[in-house]
Amino acid sequence: MATLLQANDTTMTLRAGIGRLLQQQDINFALTNRIPRRALTLFAGWFCKLRNPWIRAASIALWRFFAEVDLHEAKKVHFDSLHDCFTRELKDGARPIAADPALLVSPCDAIIGATGQVSDGIVLQAKEQPYPLTALLGDGTLTARYQHGTYVTLRLTAGMYHRFHAPYDCHIRQVNYFGGDTWNVNPIALRRVAQLFCKNERAVIRCELDGTGDLVTLVPVAAILVASIRLHFLDILLHLRYRGPSEFICDVAMRKGAELGWFQHGSTVLLFAPRGYELCQGLGEGIAIRMGEALLRIAASTG
Repeated sequence: MATLLQANDTTMTLRAGIGRLLQQQDINFALTNRIPRRALTLFAGWFCKLRNPWIRAASIALWRFFAEVDLHEAKKVHFDSLHDCFTRELKDGARPIAADPALLVSPCDAIIGATGQVSDGIVLQAKEQPYPLTALLGDGTLTARYQHGTYVTLRLTAGMYHRFHAPYDCHIRQVNYFGGDTWNVNPIALRRVAQLFCKNERAVIRCELDGTGDLVTLVPVAAILVASIRLHFLDILLHLRYRGPSEFICDVAMRKGAELGWFQHGSTVLLFAPRGYELCQGLGEGIAIRMGEALLRIAASTG
């Protein structure tokens, strides 16, 4: 028993030491960005799919050492590969969906990042780091629909559940894919790399809400070690070597909380809603939220 406690103490000390090292911004930025990002991401995509039991076990153990990973909610008990573990499904009922029709729910488990109101087509990726919304969405007409609307940045950490879902009953009308870079999307990089979200690989998903007809746009943004966005409703995998069409016109009905797709690792989902939607009380930058929990309220429905 004493030996076990000593081993646990050693592990916690080592983890804390590495954590302190990575909190040093220059070191963190260099380790996660000043490297061959594309090559490393392609390698990670290949490596994490290996089904060798020794590689799988060691990889999952190393991942769990560095990240807070809770596998108790996973539908599966045993995983075929590190990728299988990353993209795990959850047990039925693990994420209750807020049913109130006045609420849009979070599409993913996340830490809330920059949030606010779109002003003159400009939003923030971090404090004092604005970017033009048209550069992200690639469509000035779409940008205009969000003037004075609300945006929310949802950052998925490495250990979180990596699937994302519909925030409301809706019809998905269009998806646009933008190939790009694989910058890290952690807070340190967001403060240092101008218009980072506009540079990275991403998909722009237009969701027309049932009942209101309002257009809410989700933008899953890939990052280093990710660069792979699976969209179930199109049955397509978007990745660094993808060379197919970049625009998909569709009409896919989705219920609130229905699964849209997944990231291969961890990244960011940006959500844009038109005027009349406001962040739910108690939410703000740095707050953790889980998929299915109330995120935005239709202001006209507030009592």
